[in-house]
Amino acid sequence: MFDNLSEKLGGILDRLTGRGSLSEADVDAAMREVRRALLDADVSLDVVRSLPSACASRRLAPPSSSR
Repeated sequence: MFDNLSEKLGGILDRLTGRGSLSEADVDAAMREVRRALLDADVSLDVVRSLPSACASRRLAPPSSSR
């Protein structure tokens, strides 16, 4: 089960990293695929439902400085 989830998530990330820039539609499509992969792996529905809002808040936040 974890191998299958790992493969699916890896494929999603590979498709995203192959692009120069990401549109909002690209991110939304990737999040939809991630939610499906998590549901296929029997992750709690509450966790899957909370994922978009958790990611949106991080996606909109400015990058933190490492210095």
